Amino acid sequence: MPTSRKPTEPHAPAAVSAIGLRKSYGDKTVLDGLDLRIPAGSVFALLGANGAGKTTAVKILSTLITADGGHAQVAGHDVAGSPDGVRAAIGVTGQFSAVDGLITGEENMLLMADLHHLPRRDGRRVAAELLDRFDLTDAAKKPASTYSGGMKRRLDIAMTLVGSPRIIFLDEPTTGLDPRSRHNTWRIIRELVAGGVTVFLTTQYLDEADELADRIALLHDGRVAAEGTAEELKRLIPGGHVRLRFTDPDAYESAASALREVSRDDEALALQVPNDGSQRELRTLLDRLDAAGIEADELTVHTPDLDDVFFALTAGPAGPNSPAGTGTGPADNPSTVPNHPKDAAR
Repeated sequence: MPTSRKPTEPHAPAAVSAIGLRKSYGDKTVLDGLDLRIPAGSVFALLGANGAGKTTAVKILSTLITADGGHAQVAGHDVAGSPDGVRAAIGVTGQFSAVDGLITGEENMLLMADLHHLPRRDGRRVAAELLDRFDLTDAAKKPASTYSGGMKRRLDIAMTLVGSPRIIFLDEPTTGLDPRSRHNTWRIIRELVAGGVTVFLTTQYLDEADELADRIALLHDGRVAAEGTAEELKRLIPGGHVRLRFTDPDAYESAASALREVSRDDEALALQVPNDGSQRELRTLLDRLDAAGIEADELTVHTPDLDDVFFALTAGPAGPNSPAGTGTGPADNPSTVPNHPKDAAR
């Protein structure tokens, strides 16, 4: 289950902002007017399929490549006009590890300290503190080539922190990791944000975004198809319902009669009532049951998950007249939502 997240102030200063970012490679448009605003001290997740433009967005915002159009600011610095200011404020952990396997973990850390021009004594202190923080002290003297995938990823993130960045770009940080290593990486990300760091996360794992992110944007055809909290995105598409289960057959029949628009499961004495799971909708349902003097023995709320959102909003090309283009089409017009591939198994 996702952990509780601190609320993000709606007018909090933006750590990262972008307006109309565009990037093409030949005749292939990768970003087609990307708009973002990421409050400081939050986790922002950019979701998308392979080739959606996630890594391109990270490369532009971290000054590794230039955009063909649009504007972006990171940590208050213009990406195109003040790249050195951006680089001084950020850390980047890419899809592929920057760890040098031929040297030890400690030597990797000290190399990063040298690249950041830290005095020798300060560099050793910072390296030792980060190795301890990421539970790598015992392996510090061993070649990094002997590390497990999870250890290499922890070392990679530790190396990113040598310069004390205020904003960290994590590009698919848990790809290929086992479940325990993924959860360890999640713990590290939460600790970073608790310390005031802003994390820009790209991922293909929808549960990862659901678990970590304060806000999520779904990238499709180079544009943001939808953006919001995980719960806001789940409410964009239909399919939510409340399941009421009864032990008394008479109460079950009375509820079916009182609620009318329900799906029945006579064997389980359960009713499925369309409901978006919001407080208002739940209160209306409970008021109807109370008015009829009916009490359910069990009530569970079922809402679409991010898998449903992803498939619904990326089923076709993004555009001003498509659900993906508006980011709200499925909620306004349920008939536009395609069948989910999982439906065949339901």
